[in-house]
Amino acid sequence: MKLVLLSGGSGKRLWPLSNDSRSKQFLKVLEDEKGKDESMVQRVWRQLQNTGLGEDAYLATNRSQVEMIISQLGGEAPLIIEPERRDTFPAIALAAAYMYDVESLPLNTVITVLPVDPYVDEAFFQKIKQLEDVLHETNANLALMGVVPTVPSEKYGYIVPSEERMEGTEAVAVQYFFEKPNREQAAVLIDQKALWNCGVFAFRLGYLIEVMMDKGIPIQYEEMLRNYHKLTKISFDYEVVEKEASCVVVPYDGFWKDLGTWNTLTEEMGRSQIGTGIVTTDCENTHLINELDIPVTVIGIHDAVIAVSPDGILVTNKSESPRIKEVMNTIEHRPMYEERRWGRYRVIDYVKYAEDNEVLTKRILVHAGKNISYQLHYKRSEVWTIVSGVADIIINDKLYQVKPGDVVRIPEGTRHSIRAITDVEFIEVQSGSDLVEEDIVRICMDWKDISLHQFI
Repeated sequence: MKLVLLSGGSGKRLWPLSNDSRSKQFLKVLEDEKGKDESMVQRVWRQLQNTGLGEDAYLATNRSQVEMIISQLGGEAPLIIEPERRDTFPAIALAAAYMYDVESLPLNTVITVLPVDPYVDEAFFQKIKQLEDVLHETNANLALMGVVPTVPSEKYGYIVPSEERMEGTEAVAVQYFFEKPNREQAAVLIDQKALWNCGVFAFRLGYLIEVMMDKGIPIQYEEMLRNYHKLTKISFDYEVVEKEASCVVVPYDGFWKDLGTWNTLTEEMGRSQIGTGIVTTDCENTHLINELDIPVTVIGIHDAVIAVSPDGILVTNKSESPRIKEVMNTIEHRPMYEERRWGRYRVIDYVKYAEDNEVLTKRILVHAGKNISYQLHYKRSEVWTIVSGVADIIINDKLYQVKPGDVVRIPEGTRHSIRAITDVEFIEVQSGSDLVEEDIVRICMDWKDISLHQFI
C-alpha cells in the first residue's frame, strides 16, 4: 500500500500565523513527547514512521509549500508537486499518473489518500492499514474511513452507511453522503449510524487510471503536468467518491480532531503563551501567540486568542474565531513570513511609490551549511547588509567571503548566491518595478552545482 498525504490550503482560518505559503499544518504550536515545538505535518510524519507507514508515504502539494515542507521534514518526504492549485481531484490524479508512469507500480497497488494534518493518535494509522485488506475482502472500488461522531457537529460531511455489515469484515456499504448538515439534521444522521467524513479513502491504482482515461485525462506524468491547467477545479469527493456505487466505509471509533480553527487548535496547545509578552494571572482560557520581537501584554481577558505575526494581529473571542475566514476574505497581501529549505525570512517593511517603484526590506536567516539558489533578477536590484555570521557569496561566478558589517550590492541581471559558514543573518533591501517570485531566475539550486562555474 502507498499513502498520499494531501498538503494544500490557503491558510485563512488561522490568520495571521497562516498564509498562502504557511498553511495551518506548518504552524509550530504543538509539542512532541519531549516538549519540543512541533507542527501538524511534523507530528503526522513522525506518527507514520512510528507505525511503519513512512517508507510508503508521498506528499502531494503545490509549489508554494515545497520550501516549507523541505524546511520542516528535510529531504525525507517524496514530493509530488502540482504546477498550480486545482483542488483534490486533479492533485490525486497527478499522484496516480506519477505512480503509474514514473514509479511503474502495478495496477493492483492500493493507494490510500489522507489529509496531511489530522490530529490523531497512532491507532488512527493502524486502522488505515486495514483499508488494503478491506478492498480485497469486499472487492469494492473505494474503501473509506469514517469517524464515529462524538457530537452532532455542523462542521463535517457525513457518510451514511447501510444497516448490514459486509461478511467477514468491519466494512459497511455506503448508502449516501450528507455535506455539512445543521445541528438538527446532524442529530438525525447520527441516529442512522452516520460517520464523519475524515477525508481518508483507498482505491486500487488501476481503478483511478481507468477513471482518468474515461475522462480523457492524461495518464503519462509529463503530459499530465503540461495539461494540468486544463483540469476542472473539483474535489475528489464530488468527482469520484459520491458517484461510485461500489463504495464501503470502515468505522473508526477513536481519537480524531480537526484543528482547523483557533478555538480547536488552542485546546491542544501545551502552553497558553508562545513568544514575548505578559499574560496576567487573572486571564482565563486565553492564549497569546506572538511571533514578533515586541512584547504583547494581555490583562484580565477571558476565553480569547491573541495572535501576532508579521502578517497582522488577531484579537478574538475563541467561540467567534471561526469567522476569521469570512472577515479576511476581501483582504489580500503578500506573505510577510516564510520558511525555506535554507532558513527563513521576515518582511520588515514594504512600500509602493507612486512612480511604480517598490521597496521591500527583509531580515533573512540562512542556516549553517545551507545556501540559497544561484539566481538573478531582471526587475529589481538588491542590497545585502550582513548582520551576523560568516558566509561565502558568489557574484557573477566570483567567490567572496562576507562578515558582519559588510554590504553587498546586487544590480539587476547579476548572478548571485550565498552559503552560510555559520548561521548568517542579513538585511536585504529590494528595489524595483515588480518585486515578485516570478522575477527569480534560478540557475541551479545546490552549492556543488554552483561551484561548477568558474570562480575567478
